[in-house]
Amino acid sequence: MKQLVLSGIHESIGGKMVEFAGYNMPVQYEGVKAEHHTVRNEVGVFDVSHMGEVFVTGQKALDFLQYITSNDVSKLSPGKIQYTCLPNTDGGIVDDFLLYMIGENNYLLVVNASNMEKDLAWINKHNTFGCTINNQSDNYSLLAVQGPNSIELLQELTEINLSEIKYYNFKIGAIAGIENVILSRTGYTGEIGFELYVKNESTIQLWDAIFRTSIKLKPIGLAARDTLRLEKGFCLYGNDINDTTSPIEAGLGWITKFTKEFINHEELKVQKEEGATRKLIGLEIIDKGIARKDYPIVDTDGYEIGIVTSGTMSPSLNKAIAMAYVTKELSEVGSEVYIQVRKKQIRAVVVALPFLK
Repeated sequence: MKQLVLSGIHESIGGKMVEFAGYNMPVQYEGVKAEHHTVRNEVGVFDVSHMGEVFVTGQKALDFLQYITSNDVSKLSPGKIQYTCLPNTDGGIVDDFLLYMIGENNYLLVVNASNMEKDLAWINKHNTFGCTINNQSDNYSLLAVQGPNSIELLQELTEINLSEIKYYNFKIGAIAGIENVILSRTGYTGEIGFELYVKNESTIQLWDAIFRTSIKLKPIGLAARDTLRLEKGFCLYGNDINDTTSPIEAGLGWITKFTKEFINHEELKVQKEEGATRKLIGLEIIDKGIARKDYPIVDTDGYEIGIVTSGTMSPSLNKAIAMAYVTKELSEVGSEVYIQVRKKQIRAVVVALPFLK
């Protein structure tokens, strides 16, 4: 199991550590609910250094990325970021990730740690464009500072005007006396925040500086990261999307651009035009109970018509919520379905995403 640069620090401050994607990761500190509310109302910091950083360079880097990704890379300019995915040849998704344009012919892919080997194999397999694929994942750490007070906190540590960095934009500069940090106006919480990519040798320095600011701050674990993203309807690879789910089914048509040719674009275009037979939807649970991943969804006659992909008790809304795939006919907002929870069925209603507006 791989250790984070900060694993020892997490343990020393009471972090409950678990194995996640091959890494020893902090799942929680004081408790999921408290950490969740900290990010929604104040500011918290996540150590998400398990994420992978892969640089793609070369004269045909744009052509290569246009071919292997679903979004339109030509819309990027230096300093901008795109959410996109790697479609496979079977109608599913190899991975979803963030694509950064560092400069001309120079891009950064930030991919899910659990998919690192699979992603690299896929990227290298289709690299007939002569690009250089440089996996720097073991050399970078990633801290996500998220919450309404995040800009005020980080502004104490840098001369870069953070308020001027728009959502899905980034700058490379100095923070806490550390040069060449990528300050990215992104996050997985739906709150104002930044993700900071820093070389491993400077990670402890950055962590300590963040906690020395005048702004109240708490460390946040993976469990709260999951409840935060679910309230905002953000997909999690391995739950809501995988090798068998298409971006059209998953509601990711907005990152699937048919103004270009990319892997499996013909099949996905047909699905877009004709409509997918199933859709990823949001559910609010009416009866008492919580819908968990892989719980079956049934109709009034008990026939299985879908499956839960993610579910939790929402700390912000104080109600049980879930994301699930159901047949197209039952995907309309207001439709009632039943979730099989062990030996009983609980009622749920289809709602528009995100759950938390």
